[in-house]
Amino acid sequence: MKEKVDYRIYLVTDDVYLQKKDCFEILEACLAAGVTAVQYRAKTKTGLAMLRDAERMKLLTNRYQTALIINDRVDLAMAVDAEGVHLGQNDLPYVVARELLGAEKEIGISANTYEEGRAAILAGADCIGIGPIYSTPTKKDAKQPCGMNPLRALKAEFPTVPVVAIGGITLANAAPVLEAGADGLAIISAIWASADPVNAVHCFIAGWSR
Repeated sequence: MKEKVDYRIYLVTDDVYLQKKDCFEILEACLAAGVTAVQYRAKTKTGLAMLRDAERMKLLTNRYQTALIINDRVDLAMAVDAEGVHLGQNDLPYVVARELLGAEKEIGISANTYEEGRAAILAGADCIGIGPIYSTPTKKDAKQPCGMNPLRALKAEFPTVPVVAIGGITLANAAPVLEAGADGLAIISAIWASADPVNAVHCFIAGWSR
């Protein structure tokens, strides 16, 4: 039976932060602090470098019994036995990814609109990443912010499907996203660029308890 992924504090990597010498030390500290899922996302590395990164991350996420999701790369997810993949609108179609990964792996799909999210759910997606909710400096080719309306609409129609908010989410603006019904917060800079990443994780966790 497929394990349910806890997306509440979903830490996503980025090329800039992956270059930090203490990247894996920060990741482990954040896992120990309570990060509930990790997405390995790299856009400029070679396939071999990504494999090495993903192998190290899988060791850490296994240690903390946390799901590792691989962005875009189904082959990489298979190579390290990650818990799943997260696909963009222009990546492999859901049906192809499912055939390759099998029934037990998690497949998330990105959406910028209610229509894209709905189509992905009807296709079988286990999770929707909706965004960017706010303007984000992390992704250079990001679409215009979609705000909270697609999130609200998807949760109203599909209350049992996890919908994760991504894009420009910080400690200062997370509360309205949670109020709109998000099942998780995909976070990059607000943790990785923080002067105290562990404290940032603790603060995001506290936001859920409110």
